[in-house]
Amino acid sequence: MKMFTELPEIMTAKDISSYLGISRRRVYELFQLHPDHGGIENFEIGMSKRVLKEDLIKWIGKQKKVKQIEVS
Repeated sequence: MKMFTELPEIMTAKDISSYLGISRRRVYELFQLHPDHGGIENFEIGMSKRVLKEDLIKWIGKQKKVKQIEVS
């Protein structure tokens, strides 16, 4: 697993799955969800989906907030 600072600025599902320790299939499921409903914001280059590193940072932050609300 890479440290976050070592990840590319534009990430693939493989990069994300490796970093988060989840399957690529789950990453693609998250790509299908709207960001307002827990999905990871992404864009397409041809048939490939990509995620900006800054968007992944935002997504992780949102997940932490949701968890804090659930615990409260």
